[in-house]
Amino acid sequence: MGQHDVTTESTAFGPADASIATARSELYTRGITACRGAFDVAWVDRVAEDVDAAFREAVARPDGAVGRGPQRYYVEIHPEQLRGFVELTTHPWVVAVCREVLGDDYRIVELGFDTPFPGAAYQPWHRDFPMPEATRRERRLTSLAFNLTVVDTVEEMGPFEIAPGTQWDDDSDFAHGMFPPQDRYPRYARRAVRTYPQRGDISARSALTIHRGTPNVSGVARPVLVLGVDAPGAGNHERHDMAVTREYHATLPAAVRDHLTCRVVDVLTPIRQKHTIEGLVMGVE
Repeated sequence: MGQHDVTTESTAFGPADASIATARSELYTRGITACRGAFDVAWVDRVAEDVDAAFREAVARPDGAVGRGPQRYYVEIHPEQLRGFVELTTHPWVVAVCREVLGDDYRIVELGFDTPFPGAAYQPWHRDFPMPEATRRERRLTSLAFNLTVVDTVEEMGPFEIAPGTQWDDDSDFAHGMFPPQDRYPRYARRAVRTYPQRGDISARSALTIHRGTPNVSGVARPVLVLGVDAPGAGNHERHDMAVTREYHATLPAAVRDHLTCRVVDVLTPIRQKHTIEGLVMGVE
């Protein structure tokens, strides 16, 4: 099994055209790409504070956090719950990758975080949703998931594991279009690469690329912020319920506001999680 960090070299605040071309190539070949040191560590630590506060609020109410297996949770949040939302969504590498892969009118549709706590187990290999017809017919990616770790990842924390190149795998025998049969597991294990991002790194991946969480045998949680972005018409916003207040919406720069697909409301209400993974039976190695 591979044990190498999946990253590509880019400057922190002005990725060169060549690095964006590399990112596109990696997304279409490997299914994942990344930018090292994109954000200041102090900024990431503030994100970690907001993630911790959002988790404590969400887990205290019904449907606030959805289980992704033993001691593993997903929470979707509103942009106003993250002080760094504008910095995240206007980062030059993030913007450039979105434009290059999804087009100039890309849509920001999801903000949330995954947290494997101590005791989290192996997930079964899966993709996050069924393959869209545009991808099947045209071999075109229509969405990206950007992941930002808020801790320095080490092996004991249960790093993310991905099988590069599997974003194109035929899903005719996948349960719910997402879960491959176990007779495919050896192939994924042979291809598997674990990622060890550090605070400040950000990655982009196709959520169709087969992946899984691994056991967290450390004493600390490993939260990862998730930003979901669509090509026009991809429709993933229907799986989410992101909203902003009118006051907050008015403060957003056009570079964010013009790409944001969400409700604009007078008062925010807590999100009841829609992003369940139907049929996902966790704890299987």
